Amino acid sequence: MRSRGIGTVRASQIITTYGPGALVDLPDHSVIVAGLDTWRPKDLPEIIEPRLTDKIRRITGISARLHPPPPDSGPPGIGGNSPPSHIGVRQFPEWFVVQSPEPIGDSDASGSQGVSRRLVHLSALEGGRFAEEDYGPARRDAQGRPTRRKVVATRFVRACPKGCVDDVDWHQFVRCEHTPCRQPLWLEERGQSGDLGDLTVRCGCGARRVLSDAVEWQQRPLGQCTGKRPWLGKHAREECDEPSRLLIRTASNAYFSQVVRVLSIPDSDIPVREAVEKHWATLKNVDDVEKLQMLGGLIDHIAAVRESFEDETILQAIQAKRGGAIDERPAKQVEIEAFLAAPEGFGDDVPVNPDYHARRLPEAKWRQTSVSDGIEAVVQLHRLREVSALVGFTRLEAAVPDIDGEYDTDVSPAALDDNPTWFPATENRGEGIFVALRPGSIDEWLERPGVQDRVGSLQRGHQKWLARRGKEHPAFPGGPYVLLHTLAHLLMQALALRCGYPATSMRERIYLDAEHRRYGLLLYTASPDADGTLGGLVQQARHIEEHLSMALAAGVLCSSDPICAQHAPGESLDERWLHGAACHSCAFIAETSCEMRNEYLDRALVVPTVAEAGAAFFERPA
Repeated sequence: MRSRGIGTVRASQIITTYGPGALVDLPDHSVIVAGLDTWRPKDLPEIIEPRLTDKIRRITGISARLHPPPPDSGPPGIGGNSPPSHIGVRQFPEWFVVQSPEPIGDSDASGSQGVSRRLVHLSALEGGRFAEEDYGPARRDAQGRPTRRKVVATRFVRACPKGCVDDVDWHQFVRCEHTPCRQPLWLEERGQSGDLGDLTVRCGCGARRVLSDAVEWQQRPLGQCTGKRPWLGKHAREECDEPSRLLIRTASNAYFSQVVRVLSIPDSDIPVREAVEKHWATLKNVDDVEKLQMLGGLIDHIAAVRESFEDETILQAIQAKRGGAIDERPAKQVEIEAFLAAPEGFGDDVPVNPDYHARRLPEAKWRQTSVSDGIEAVVQLHRLREVSALVGFTRLEAAVPDIDGEYDTDVSPAALDDNPTWFPATENRGEGIFVALRPGSIDEWLERPGVQDRVGSLQRGHQKWLARRGKEHPAFPGGPYVLLHTLAHLLMQALALRCGYPATSMRERIYLDAEHRRYGLLLYTASPDADGTLGGLVQQARHIEEHLSMALAAGVLCSSDPICAQHAPGESLDERWLHGAACHSCAFIAETSCEMRNEYLDRALVVPTVAEAGAAFFERPA
């Protein structure tokens, strides 16, 4: 069967939702998006972002190029006469449910009779429909031929957190008496809820089992993971020692994309590196200042290089060139350094770099009252460029990045191809506001007993969350991160009322560098068009105190209080172990805007609440 595309979707959706291995329902088929070998990006431009490619190399061990996902202008579908697509898909799963129910003779305790539907394999279909010979005259047409009945792909497959996915071995699940058993299978449905406890798989040999038994994966009711990777081909598989788990194809945990992002920050070392590269034949053997000074006295162009840069800077560039050294600091550390080093101004000067233009807003233009005493600086990012790349995916459990956006997890991501030479990436341009908090204010805040008690409760909740998952990572991000994260959510909702962008189009990046005592948050918006900016968000930096006051006022009282404010993560009975005073009514935002999936949030660390007044970084607004 030929591979066809998944229809026209945005590039950002492809790398987050429809990447290789994603399970997609098309109008007439259920498919799995094929590996990168079917995507054909040959005619697409390469996206250049050295810091991102270096980061991907550290994560995957692969030095690969970045390309935008190929467009697909054809209609979705498989087979037929639809035009070829640039993104391949493969049919999956291969088990189907016949859409002609038969009534079940007996009824349950509530009197509901229920229905039974055949479970059939792809090999039993003719032209995409099911025709069985032994259904009698009632199932035959006027010519006496078996009626061909419609089928739909079963909702249930088996998978493991590493990304492997396969059809359920239904005969093995129901514990058929015959080995191997080839008797017909039925899916019996009782009740109206669709709950797994109302679904029973029955075999013609008499064996039957309720589908809710498959949820207890620790008992291995679905057997060992087969290691199959159907997005890479029918026979692709890997060694896997995980137990298979039941997965509903359309559930939100069927596909967690592993996306890495960086902002394009100008490298201050580029000029000296270019000078060393230009004169490398002369400078390649220089290893100390004396040799450099001697060459500078003999060769004019080396003397010109020494006039432009310090000798130590030149030597560092030579050593980096000789050893192939790269900057392995987390991307966020590079970004916050650039933000805090931005020159003071209003951004009305012509930008030299079309991808990055930042100016620290003069304090007199935004600080008017004491509400902003905890804020050190406000930086306007008039232009920024964000590059995102898909490097893998998981199922059932998300690969959780740390607070620096780096992936260090014991959940192994699935590969996008057997031997990938490129990764799908997108580049967006936009604008943003960076807000830095005073390090001294953070230090004083952390010393307060109320803060320590509250952070301790959050940390206990984090440990219970790890224990529930049977994991040891990630580490607890700390109180300052929860403070910054919650403040970012509250500010984002306040800014959306005036900046001209909806909250769903804004994103956050939280910066915490405890070693150098740097704390900040970036709220930005970006889109893939030519400019990606309207100026509405960045100009709100002048009114940051108004937005801060509005955000703090909204954080004091939640419509779900006192229940929301009294929530204690360390003693949570509903397994909300990563939340303090936070819920959908106050601090949650769209998950596409949040870098931590709406986790590690607590209003009590930002502003006094009705249940906790001693842990707030900001005072209650007047």
